[in-house]
Amino acid sequence: MSRSAADSFGTRLRQSVPGYLFLLPWLIGVLGLTVGPMVLSLYYSFTDYALFNTPAWTGLHNYTALFHDARYLHSLRVTFLYVAVSVPLEMTFALAIAVLLNRGLRGLAVYRALYYVPSLLGGSVAIALLWQQIFGSDGLLNHVLSLFGIEGHGWISEPGTALWTLIVLRVWQFGAPMVIFLAGLRQIPEDVMEAAEMDGANKWQRFWRVTLPLLSPVVFFNLVLQIIGAFQAFTPAYIISGGKGGPSDSTLFYTLYLYQQAFGNFRMGYAAAMAWVLLLIIAVFTGLNFVLGRTWVFYGDEGVRR
Repeated sequence: MSRSAADSFGTRLRQSVPGYLFLLPWLIGVLGLTVGPMVLSLYYSFTDYALFNTPAWTGLHNYTALFHDARYLHSLRVTFLYVAVSVPLEMTFALAIAVLLNRGLRGLAVYRALYYVPSLLGGSVAIALLWQQIFGSDGLLNHVLSLFGIEGHGWISEPGTALWTLIVLRVWQFGAPMVIFLAGLRQIPEDVMEAAEMDGANKWQRFWRVTLPLLSPVVFFNLVLQIIGAFQAFTPAYIISGGKGGPSDSTLFYTLYLYQQAFGNFRMGYAAAMAWVLLLIIAVFTGLNFVLGRTWVFYGDEGVRR
């Protein structure tokens, strides 16, 4: 290496050192709190590990045992039902509110903030406890129904309705997708809407053939995020059911059963296998969204339906 090349390399190295020093806390966090635990979790998923013993290699036993576990399969059914119902309802409600707010209301910032609050609080322990007070046997909902002579019941204590109270809670957290929808709606050019109106399109036709196709990238973005979030739902089911997934396992979410296995039964290897299967499920759904999105997500003027 020539002297000039060596000097140039030394100069670049000295210039890059401050940057690496600034990155060091982030690198330590990523390696210590994300990459490291993920690698250990993957290893533990192939072992019999009960937290207080030395992990013993068992190969694919944990993964095969999952599909012979009746409660595990039931948690899958509960979670899939929760995702399949709550995500479309939340998306529809968020889009409807965003369309209403996009009409140029006074104090738009205030309404936007108020509607966003549930998204900030919805996953908290306090809101889950509040949900118990609303849908319990002596809760607010039954008191309101009694004013009209309707006899209520324990909405969160009966298997037929407990999961639906959690779905309602999920839909109530529509603020985050609503704000994103509203930002997307405000980016749609006014001249496109005016041209459609001049062509004789009514409000529904303008929404279906112009607004929705132009908004499809935002719909796709929200859909991916909400599906991932719904699969990871944990706190409301844990608080409302007391960590048991009751009544009769009707609120036994996947993540709740994973928690029971890891910190209730101390089957860390089994729980790690569950976590990686959940990651695979989310990856499959995300991949399907990207593949199917090619047929309905449009960018630019190609989204306007003729």
